[in-house]
Amino acid sequence: MAEVVARMRQRLDDLPTAAQHRAPFLATYLRTTEAVGEAVASGSFEDPEWVERWDVVFAELYLTAFDADRRDDGGAVPRPWRLAFAAPARLPALRHVLLGINAHVNYDLPQAMLQVINVNDFADRVLLARRLRDHERIDTVLASRVRAENDQLAAHQTRVDRLLGPLNRLGTKRFLREARQKVWHNVAELHAARLAGDEAYRRRLAELEVLSAARIADLLAPGPVLLRLAVGGFGVALPPE
Repeated sequence: MAEVVARMRQRLDDLPTAAQHRAPFLATYLRTTEAVGEAVASGSFEDPEWVERWDVVFAELYLTAFDADRRDDGGAVPRPWRLAFAAPARLPALRHVLLGINAHVNYDLPQAMLQVINVNDFADRVLLARRLRDHERIDTVLASRVRAENDQLAAHQTRVDRLLGPLNRLGTKRFLREARQKVWHNVAELHAARLAGDEAYRRRLAELEVLSAARIADLLAPGPVLLRLAVGGFGVALPPE
């Protein structure tokens, strides 16, 4: 995990002036990864080694998309990330953070979890329940970061954003919980597709990509985004096969 943090920091330091609008999400993600690392070290999870392995795989999906976009290899960038990376630089920093969180949680997280929960793990109910509890414990870490991250973005917020701060923080905590519940649902759907074969898995992953990209489009609409998400939800759920 320390290596992943170092790679994030290097990319943050190397961001050119024209790409500084990407810094808020990257910096937020860096600090969040550090917080997860501290939680792992403090024994906050039932299986800390598994959580660390999962968190590294998760971060790798973002770094791969980030690097591909920076070298203009659009074909290697999933659609949710293409939309997030192409968002206008003039958007508020908070909007860029939400775009990144959306693409990463809704699209990348189910894939990362599937990489560290193999077929045999799914057949072990006790182990799978342990994985779910550690998945849910991440919410505690993220919720503890909401106020601090809001303070980090304060200098870039409008007067209305600052007045809505308490409601925005409540909305953020709510949509993080809701999104993670849908992530677990999507993990199960992708696992079922994995059992059905490579073609079935690719088809379901393509569906998830479309759903996640559509939610990115929602976030690009004008208005108080966090309040809208608090009402309508943040996560996406794959429909039945």
